[in-house]
Amino acid sequence: MTEHRALTILFADVSGSTRLFETRGDLAARQIIAAVLAALAEITSRHGGRVVKTIGDEVMCTFPGPLNGLLAATDMHRRIKADAGFQQDNVAIRVGLHHGEALLENGDVFGDAVNVAARMADKTLARRDQIVTTASTVEGVTSVTGMRIRSLGSAWVQGKQAPLEIVDVLWQEDLAPVTTVQRVMQAEQAVSARARLLLRHRGQVFELGEDATFSIGRDPASSLVIETEWVSRNHALIEWKRGHFMFADRSTNGSWIRTDPGHEVLVHRDEVHLRRLGSISLGQAHGANDADLVHFECSES
Repeated sequence: MTEHRALTILFADVSGSTRLFETRGDLAARQIIAAVLAALAEITSRHGGRVVKTIGDEVMCTFPGPLNGLLAATDMHRRIKADAGFQQDNVAIRVGLHHGEALLENGDVFGDAVNVAARMADKTLARRDQIVTTASTVEGVTSVTGMRIRSLGSAWVQGKQAPLEIVDVLWQEDLAPVTTVQRVMQAEQAVSARARLLLRHRGQVFELGEDATFSIGRDPASSLVIETEWVSRNHALIEWKRGHFMFADRSTNGSWIRTDPGHEVLVHRDEVHLRRLGSISLGQAHGANDADLVHFECSES
C-alpha cells in the first residue's frame, strides 16, 4: 500500500565511528554503536516517532510533526552526553531533519523530504554534537517552545532548483546566555552581510555575498561558463555555508585550489573552504593552462 503524508524525517549518525573501530576493535565498536542506536530508538518512540531502518551507524526515523522531531533530536544529544560510558569512548552524534511530503510504501519512506533530511545530516553540513535542519521546518515551532536556532546560510540539495536556508538548533543546556532566535539570526546575518568573495576570470569580475549561489561549468546556464574539454558541464558550485564560502566540486576530473605558491590541493566530489587569496584550476592542475584560472579573493570579516 502506498500513501502520501507530511512527515518529519530525521537521520542520526554516530560521529567518528571509524575511529571507534580502530581504537576499540570490531566487536567492541559494534556493541557500542548498537547501544547508541538502541538509545536513539527509545527516544524516537518516546516522542511519537518510528524507526524506519538503521543503516550501519545511522538511524532513520519519522515523526508526525516538526516539534516531535526537534524535541527528539535534542533529547538524543542529551542522552548520549549523559552516558558516562559513551563519553569515555568519545561517542557523539550528528542529526539532520526536515519536514515535508513523503511517500510511505511497505514500511519504508521515500521522496523529497527524505532526500533533504539526509542532506541535512551529511557530514559536510552537520558536525558532531549538532542538529541541522531547514528553516521551513522550525518556522512557527521556535516561537512556541523558545528553542534557539542559528542561521547557517543556505545549502544546495540535489534535485532542488534553488538552495535551501538551513539552521543549527542550539540544544545544549548551558546556552542560556545566547540571545533569542530573532537576535541570533540577526547577528549572524549582520556578520555574513559583510562577507564578500571576488572572482576573476579572463577579465570578468564577480562579487558574491552570503546569499549567492555561483555555478561554474560548460553548461550555458552556469554563472561562469568555461568552454574547455576538461571542464565538466556542471563542474563546481560556490555558496555561503556555515559562515564560510565553500567550493564544491561536482566534476569528472576534479579541481585544484592554490592558496600558497607551489602548493595546491585537489578537490574531487568534495568541498573546501575558500580562504584569503588564491586560484582555482578546473579539470587539471595549475600550470597546464593558466589562462583559464579562476582567481579568488575572500573577505569574511
